[in-house]
Amino acid sequence: MKTGFVNLLILLILLGLSGERSSWAIPTIQSWQTDNGVPVYFVPAPELPMVDVEVVFDAGSARDGDKPGLATLTNSLLNEGAGGHSADQIAEQFDNLGAQVSYSVDRDMATISLRSLTDTKLLQPALEMLAVLITQPDFEASTFERVRQQTLAGLKYQQQSPDTIAEQAFYQAVFAEHPYATLADGTPESVAKLTREDLKAFHTRYYVASNALVAITGALERTAAEQLANTLVKQLVKGDKAPALPPVKPLAEAKTLHLDHPSTQTHLIIGQPGTARKDPDYFTLYVGNYILGDNGLVSRLAKAVREERGLAYSVYSYFLPLRETGPFVASLETRNDQAQQALQVVQSTLRDFVEFGPSTTELEEAKQGITGSFPLRIKSNSNIIGYLSVIGFYQLPLDYLQTFNQKIEAVTLENIKAVFQRRLQLDKLVTVMVGGNPQNPEENR
Repeated sequence: MKTGFVNLLILLILLGLSGERSSWAIPTIQSWQTDNGVPVYFVPAPELPMVDVEVVFDAGSARDGDKPGLATLTNSLLNEGAGGHSADQIAEQFDNLGAQVSYSVDRDMATISLRSLTDTKLLQPALEMLAVLITQPDFEASTFERVRQQTLAGLKYQQQSPDTIAEQAFYQAVFAEHPYATLADGTPESVAKLTREDLKAFHTRYYVASNALVAITGALERTAAEQLANTLVKQLVKGDKAPALPPVKPLAEAKTLHLDHPSTQTHLIIGQPGTARKDPDYFTLYVGNYILGDNGLVSRLAKAVREERGLAYSVYSYFLPLRETGPFVASLETRNDQAQQALQVVQSTLRDFVEFGPSTTELEEAKQGITGSFPLRIKSNSNIIGYLSVIGFYQLPLDYLQTFNQKIEAVTLENIKAVFQRRLQLDKLVTVMVGGNPQNPEENR
């Protein structure tokens, strides 16, 4: 590695490799399309000589069809050989350039991320290699089998975890036949059936220009950002946009699952379909849930379960907004002999919150907490790039960051009470309990 590059790395470490912005300001998002029609979302960040890039495809696990784990395995093979370069050669290339590459899949999105210095001699070859990974993965037979076996080993280990067992049962019960019902990693049974041809077909179908977007933030001018985006995606075939996902059906009745597991703790999950990313009630649900279960030890659930009764170390709730309706979740872990009491406390806390809503003090404190911490959520390049990908993928307004605090401040007590009463159907909750010696063994399934 060249001495000048080492010195530059040392300088970046001293300044802060996270790419924190020197002064807080809400960034303005620029947007355009590449020469082959891929949307680009860009925020200049001149503080440090570095750039963060994400290429996002509508290729999450919701596209697995009847092959759970397909999207994740496809994404994980991208850096295991591409364009005739071996996995070792790819890793060495990025390492020599001082670039970091990562890959991820959730239910909606498959993402390939790059962090690099902006020096053209370092950035350009990193971009060119990343473009090869995206467009020319080899899916070589022996590599495919090695990664699949590693994945199977990890899945088999996870299958022994009460957390995974509870999560799988919960999503299956809430989403039934919907594509959101299975976990992104799949199951040992489904991954064991996957073939190289499955991965090739998935990549050909979903890793296309019509199904992609690019997010960029860093020390670049607009012209350089345009060139960067074109370099990354110019080799993508146009292809077809992924079809719309089916809507999530509301639950018709409550479901309770007690799953026996040889553990001293019971893992409890309660929830139902919650909200989608573009839901007009999103900000009201966000503020309300901050009070209910997302504000650390001072949330309603934490006070009732932990502070007043000592039933669990951690208890929380959240809405996971997706393209279609994602789940509302309340969860905790507690001793087996306290599981029924903890469940009753969570249920009564939910009922009280839905019926009466928060207090004026709780709402004021929630708004102060959310808006006061907002600068911390957009203080670094890594924070901004995540927002850009979400804004682009879910087609949120370009002024989303500028108007975030305004929308939080606009939420009222009446909004929260009305929306939670309309959106949470407490007589149709899914309850999953995984642990030793459940008190109602006749309900085991």
